[in-house]
Amino acid sequence: MRTVRRKRKLSSDINVVPYIDIMLVLLVVFMVTAPLLSQGYNVDLPAVNAQPIKLKDKSQIVISVDENGEYYYTSGKQSSKVSLKDIEDRIKKLNKEEIEIFIRGDAKVNYGAVISLMGYLQKAGIDNMGLVTQPAKDS
Repeated sequence: MRTVRRKRKLSSDINVVPYIDIMLVLLVVFMVTAPLLSQGYNVDLPAVNAQPIKLKDKSQIVISVDENGEYYYTSGKQSSKVSLKDIEDRIKKLNKEEIEIFIRGDAKVNYGAVISLMGYLQKAGIDNMGLVTQPAKDS
C-alpha cells in the first residue's frame, strides 16, 4: 500500500524569536554594566584647559571631597564615606608602588579641605597624586 505524502506549505514568515532573545540578552548586559560606568562619589568638578594624563597599569584609588567637605574613598567599585584619619590608615596598609591616587574635589569645596587631604596622604607616604578636573567649555 502506498502512502500519500502531503507537500508541506513553505512558510515565508520571518522568525523573530532569536532576535528577541538577543535583544533581551543585550538589555541585561547594559543593565548590569551601567552602574559600573560611574565611579566614586558624584561631585561638581572644576573646569580646566589641560591635557589629560595617561593612566598606568596600577590600581586606582579615588578620594572625593563634596561641597560640604566630606570625604569619600573609592577603591574598585566600592565607595564609602570616611574621615581623614581613616584615609591615612587605609593608604598606609597599601603597597605605594602599585597604586595611583586621584582627588576629585567639588568646584565649591573649601580649598583647605583639599589641602588637608593632601597633607594626610603625604603623611601616609604618598608623594604623587592627581587632581581630577573636567575639560573647560570652549567659549
